[in-house]
Amino acid sequence: MDAVTLSVVSSALGGIAEEMGTLLVRSAYSSNIKERRDCSAAIFDVDARMIAQAAHVPVHLGAMYESVRVVAERGPLPGDVWVLNDPFSGGNHLPDVTLISPLAFDGEVVGYAATRAHHSDMGGMRPGSMPADSTEIFAEGLIIPPVRLVRAGRWEEDLLDLICANSRTPDLRRGDLRAQAAANGLAATRLVELARRHGTGLVLESFAEVLRYGERRSRAVIARLPDGVHRVESELEGDGVDDRDIALRVAVTIEGDGITVDFTGTSPAVRGNVNCPRAVTRSACCFALRVLLPDDVPTGDGTYAPLTVVTEPGSLVDAQRPSAVVAGNVETSQRIADTVLAALRLAVGAGSDVLAAPGQGTMNNLVIGGATWTYYETLGGGQGASARGRGPSGVHVGMTNTLNTPIEALELEYPMRVERYELADGTGGPGRHPGGDGLVRSVRVLEPATLSVLTDRRRHAPGGVAGGGPGAVGHNDVDGVPLPPKATRQLPAGSVVTLRTPGGGGWGPPP
Repeated sequence: MDAVTLSVVSSALGGIAEEMGTLLVRSAYSSNIKERRDCSAAIFDVDARMIAQAAHVPVHLGAMYESVRVVAERGPLPGDVWVLNDPFSGGNHLPDVTLISPLAFDGEVVGYAATRAHHSDMGGMRPGSMPADSTEIFAEGLIIPPVRLVRAGRWEEDLLDLICANSRTPDLRRGDLRAQAAANGLAATRLVELARRHGTGLVLESFAEVLRYGERRSRAVIARLPDGVHRVESELEGDGVDDRDIALRVAVTIEGDGITVDFTGTSPAVRGNVNCPRAVTRSACCFALRVLLPDDVPTGDGTYAPLTVVTEPGSLVDAQRPSAVVAGNVETSQRIADTVLAALRLAVGAGSDVLAAPGQGTMNNLVIGGATWTYYETLGGGQGASARGRGPSGVHVGMTNTLNTPIEALELEYPMRVERYELADGTGGPGRHPGGDGLVRSVRVLEPATLSVLTDRRRHAPGGVAGGGPGAVGHNDVDGVPLPPKATRQLPAGSVVTLRTPGGGGWGPPP
């Protein structure tokens, strides 16, 4: 296929994924999707390899291939929509619900459309389905194995009722699931239109060519790095049950045009919920590799073909059923990405302008809810500085790529009031180029509620690079009383929850 045709068709496929995401955001009921855009969309070929994605949430997209693979093995038919959230059958964690639809030309399945969205409540022991103190998967919400939600174009209403009945906000679940199905349906329509313009054969040929092109570009970048093994150790700050640090070890081997990321020696799975399914671990490694690549390299499974991930089953980064995993998706994924990036930084050199200093390294998960409402948000912080300039402040960093919930929307939908929301000046690490600042968010609950916080970088600061200083650690409290990094509390009406998020590391010696 000539370069111009490949560029046109590849861009068209990416445009379909972006349009899927736009439809999902505009059709969803919950503020978590329509305001924060905690959702992702992608297109896969018949072998469950990602061909195109929207610029959505990295932790969703890198792990979505596993969901599509397990559905593809079950022989889905045109007109079906499959649903799942089981972390041990292709999911991330239970609030992330994935809908997968076969894409067909003349009745023959040629690929799949997939959307993944974070649903603000899927049942479980705490409102918001992200308890800080869960010790097994069953406490974290309703587990949905791969099953048909729509069969031959008709909704399985009994199954939809079952899912919604297990949520504290059933009407929102129903609306969000229908929005996801509509986004998948749009992909099917747009792909047929693309085939009419360019021909079915050319579109299918482009699937394979996009994968080959992404792999060629990725291997070319890796081949320019010096061969070697780079070892880095990091930690997670407790698991919600035990507040001790948990060891994370990685060895990144660069050999020729391939990269191996080996987690041998990382802590065994823990009692709390920071355990990570292998698909999420791979997702974090894919993100770290993607950061090395130029912006014009298409993101898909071809791009990640040079990457090999080695894990030990039953470890923190390869959790087995029935381990609790809800924080593994949001916090452990961040720490994995940062640790792998630290090893890659050793390979490219601290003075390189390719990799920035570490950012805040946490999603700062804040979950507050009552009997009939649930609020969930991840908070921005400081990004690390680089040779090109200072780090941005108050942004989402790493494996998340969502927005904030606007104060107006929050106060309209929930019995809460935002009393403080501002940048935490001076929390970025000092340097020739300072790190970005974190932020402060204080929320007062107006009726009794349950709080869960899942955070990190409250004891260990994001480091600087090339002589730059570390960013400030974050801080959590309720009415001025400090909280550990991962905690659950009952809140009387009038309680004020405050999170100050970490700053990013600085780059270069301070002037």
